[in-house]
Amino acid sequence: MRPRVAGHPVRVIGFFLEGYGWLPNRRRRTTDGVVRTHLLGQRVTGLCGPDAARFFYEEANVHRHGALPGPVQDTLFGRGGVHGLDGVDHRLRKAMFMSMLTGEGVALLERHAVDAWEAAAETWVTRDRVVLFDETARVLARAVTPWAGVPLDEADGALAEDLVSMVDGFATAGPRHWRARQARGRRERWLAGVVARARTTSPAPAGSALAAIAEHLDAAGEPLDPHVAAVELLNVLRPTVAVCWFVTFAAHALHLWPEHRDRLRDGDPAYAEAFAHELRRFYPFAPFVGGRAARDLEWDGHRIPAGSLVVLDIYGQNHHPLLWPDPYGFAPGRFLERRIGPYELIPQGGGDPRTGHRCPGETVTVALLRTLLPMLARLEYTVPEQDVGIPLHRIPTRPSSGMVLSSVRVPVVR
Repeated sequence: MRPRVAGHPVRVIGFFLEGYGWLPNRRRRTTDGVVRTHLLGQRVTGLCGPDAARFFYEEANVHRHGALPGPVQDTLFGRGGVHGLDGVDHRLRKAMFMSMLTGEGVALLERHAVDAWEAAAETWVTRDRVVLFDETARVLARAVTPWAGVPLDEADGALAEDLVSMVDGFATAGPRHWRARQARGRRERWLAGVVARARTTSPAPAGSALAAIAEHLDAAGEPLDPHVAAVELLNVLRPTVAVCWFVTFAAHALHLWPEHRDRLRDGDPAYAEAFAHELRRFYPFAPFVGGRAARDLEWDGHRIPAGSLVVLDIYGQNHHPLLWPDPYGFAPGRFLERRIGPYELIPQGGGDPRTGHRCPGETVTVALLRTLLPMLARLEYTVPEQDVGIPLHRIPTRPSSGMVLSSVRVPVVR
């Protein structure tokens, strides 16, 4: 299907053709790295770098309300959720999410993930081959649903498939996009019913994400509409299952650079976390993030009109040679002794997740990777002939084969 946007169809086609390279390619054609262009019929200013990230994540400069395109809301984020809020509403909603991560919350999710991985691995050894991407999505769905307080009978392959579809179809047209829309509609209706029952006949487990969302009061002292509550519950389930992208990237990295396997297998938490950070830096996920200028702004001598789109080049910043020496080399050791500034490594946003628009789920992502990556490294398997290419025009991308593993064996730990 040919994308059609009044006034600027060529630029939209360029985005679909270039994918992750769309904004970096334009930045390289400038003298100062600031891009002035159009996308989806709107004026866009593209920025990159830690100082730009600090500018972008200052709420007085850039707002999220009204910035998310409809197709992205109808697939990835949903309508009415935290990603489109600013001010007091955003701070209250963000505090609700942060409350889920206090105490034993993250550690409990890690334990669920370990149990689900071990149970799945027992089945992998009985099969000729498995697709790691698909298997890990199911593992994470089985881990996050009991942790979130969602009924266990829904923790099946169909749920994992729907959650993956929402992520897989947000930046494309055609069948992937329509699968994402259908999956979101189906799961929002289901979870709105779960929330309604949690408020009436089936109370949510104490301390669960379902309880936090069902009981949350907005700035007016009102509970969330069941549909909005469902959106926010999906904002717990969906990004957790999306960690399957990074587990699959980890298998890809171990295939290309097997010298890292022994150290990762040893289970040193510091190295596992460094490996997780390097995965999130090196491998592409979100190409950029956008918002609207809250007022007339100026950046490095460039005027940014109020209401115009401002986009921050995530992929470009995570591969910037001034920040990351040898940026296209895979080197987990770069994170072992380096303090990461809040506006440097930004695959899930920049700044303070407690108050700004940095994703609160970043803590969960890193924790799950820190736990699961040594388990992956300990598996013994063969990588049969397959297409392990990572197409940069596809957003979000992943190894084309999903990383097929054969002859899987789980070594006995003595």
